[in-house]
Amino acid sequence: MILSFFLLIVGFFVLIKGADLLVTGASSLAKRYNVPELAIGLTIVAFGTSAPEMVVNGVASYEGHTDVVLGNVVGSNIFNTFFILGIAGVVYPLSVQRSTVFKEIPYALFGGLLILFFANDVLLNMGDQNIITVVEGAILFVFFLLFLVYVFFSMKKSQDSQSDEETKVIAMPKTILFMLLGLFGLTVGGKLVVSNAIDIARYLQVSEQLIGLTIMAAGTSLPELATSVVAATQKKSDLAVGNIVGSNIFNMFFVLSISAMINPIPYPTIFNVDMITFMAGTVILFIAMFTGEKKILDRWEALILLMFFVFYNMYLVYRDHLIGA
Repeated sequence: MILSFFLLIVGFFVLIKGADLLVTGASSLAKRYNVPELAIGLTIVAFGTSAPEMVVNGVASYEGHTDVVLGNVVGSNIFNTFFILGIAGVVYPLSVQRSTVFKEIPYALFGGLLILFFANDVLLNMGDQNIITVVEGAILFVFFLLFLVYVFFSMKKSQDSQSDEETKVIAMPKTILFMLLGLFGLTVGGKLVVSNAIDIARYLQVSEQLIGLTIMAAGTSLPELATSVVAATQKKSDLAVGNIVGSNIFNMFFVLSISAMINPIPYPTIFNVDMITFMAGTVILFIAMFTGEKKILDRWEALILLMFFVFYNMYLVYRDHLIGA
């Protein structure tokens, strides 16, 4: 038990460090071949922040742990929306860009609705079992590509599209070493996280669903937590909400789509509560932009998000106890 917890923490560390090394090496390689900073930020860096969720879900999907797949995606989005924005907003009120309010937050809400539509085959009389199919995964991926196109043109129009800190070019042997170590770290870290999380669930006699929605979701969201809290403490909060909403969109349209294309995902109806919780958080975030100071997540609004997160986790433990009883 103690060993499993230790290896789980090691797995998270190796996973996140692997993503960081891969991004550093790949960005340097792209810069060496004159790939624009805009393209590097949009593809390589964006992939890096979602790599922990993607690798964990890829391993879990391949091994047939579908509750972990769904739990990690939905749980990460809930953790991002309620906990990370709650903590960051308490540290310092978060200003929000207009495009985030009127385009990205609605797109995240659309993603939640689309997943609910794809997953509830029985409820909608579209099939005899709830499942997110390979085709539906491919459709989600198409919407992910459309989002990338939108981000590309938005960044191109923006005067701030050029990064304040240009990508550094490092020596080719070091670049290759970083990329190989990064891929190795992602592979080993992902395997450690999934296998030890499953062991912990069995030892504690709780469901894989609960582990995915809580421990794994929080662990794979650690990069977003660190980035958002640091930005808030440095009073550079204008992009914090946009980055979190963007991460939620990546999780739904990219991570879940890849997982579904690897292996169709059975969808227990109980996950509707978790999806609706995430969507409720997104709606609360949208409403918060028009209460108090406009386009700012105030401290009292951030506290409301944190309170919802606490109540939701209490509900999860109670639900798992009822199901297991």
